[in-house]
Amino acid sequence: MLQKKLVLGSSSPYRKELLERLGVPFECVSADIDESRHEGETPEALCVRLAREKALKVKSMVGDAIVIGSDQVAVLGERILGKPHTRERAIEQLSSMQGQTVYFLTALCIIGEKGEIFETMVPTIVTMKKLSVKTIENYLDREQPFNCAGSAKIEKLGIALMKEVRSTDPTALIGLPLIETVNLLAKAGLEIIEGIGEA
Repeated sequence: MLQKKLVLGSSSPYRKELLERLGVPFECVSADIDESRHEGETPEALCVRLAREKALKVKSMVGDAIVIGSDQVAVLGERILGKPHTRERAIEQLSSMQGQTVYFLTALCIIGEKGEIFETMVPTIVTMKKLSVKTIENYLDREQPFNCAGSAKIEKLGIALMKEVRSTDPTALIGLPLIETVNLLAKAGLEIIEGIGEA
C-alpha cells in the first residue's frame, strides 16, 4: 500500500488527468509564481527553474509530502513562445509557427518528503503543418488555447495543426512526462508499481 502523501503542484486539468493514469491518490495545489524570464536565461534553464519554483512553493504550503512541479516552454528559433493570453497574440504565434519546427521543453521537478530535489527535462520536437489564416482562426474559436504555451494543445484539436511529433515520452507535450515522473517518484521513495524490479 502507498502511504506517502503526493501533491501535484498544478491547477492544470491536463496534468491532473495524466497523473490520474498512474492510479495513485494525490492532491492538487496551485502554485502562483512569477514566470518572467531572467536576463540571459536559456529556454532550458527557464523551464527547469519554473518547475522547481512551483514545486518549492507548493512544498512550503503542504509540508510533509512528495510534491510534483512541472513547466513547459515552447521555442521557435531563438524565440520563446509563452502563453498568448489573447486571441491576437495566439494568431501571431500560430502564424509564425506554421510550417516550422517548434521545440517544446517540459521540465519536471519532484521534491521528496525531506526536501530532496529530483529534476529533469524532456524535449519534444513538433513540426507544424502549413496553416491558413482561416484554419488558425477556426482552431482558436473552438479551442481558446490562450493559457497554453505556443497556443497549440496536442491533447485536443491542436493535434490537427501538427505534421509530426517526436519525443521519448508521449505525455511530455501534454505537460507532465509520465515516464520520468515514475522514475523520479521512485527516487523520492514512492514506487508506483511495488514488487516489480527493473528489466
